[in-house]
Amino acid sequence: MVSLTINGRQHAIDAEPDTPLLFVLRDTLGLTGTKYGCGIGQCGACTVLLDGQATRSCQIPIESVGTQSVATIEAVEQDAVGRKVVAAWVALQVPQCGYCQSGQVMAATALLQQTPHPTEADIADAMTNLCRCGTYNAIAAAVRQAAA
Repeated sequence: MVSLTINGRQHAIDAEPDTPLLFVLRDTLGLTGTKYGCGIGQCGACTVLLDGQATRSCQIPIESVGTQSVATIEAVEQDAVGRKVVAAWVALQVPQCGYCQSGQVMAATALLQQTPHPTEADIADAMTNLCRCGTYNAIAAAVRQAAA
């Protein structure tokens, strides 16, 4: 059994310690907002916050989470910054297909929690998740709006 704090709640997880956090979130806990994309940590569809840091959940085994708190897209609006990010995403109609957007929102939330008034370079450095629809300009605009 591995004990994890996810979205503010303790969970006793009966899984192998090397199980990726992504699979525990989706398959064990039913938190399907975090998406499986590439499985090698490059696309960012699986991004969650681990103690406020944007983290690729497909690459972190649950044994490595330890006492760190995990936040997923399902709880992002419990945070004031997360609410602003989601509001900007909706106002600017950022998503096209939407598959990558939960990871994008989580990455933007982590950025704005750490850097409330990011520069264009800060946004470019932090927003590294891939979007097959190419909504990068809308994503950056939403980050700027949420920071305003």
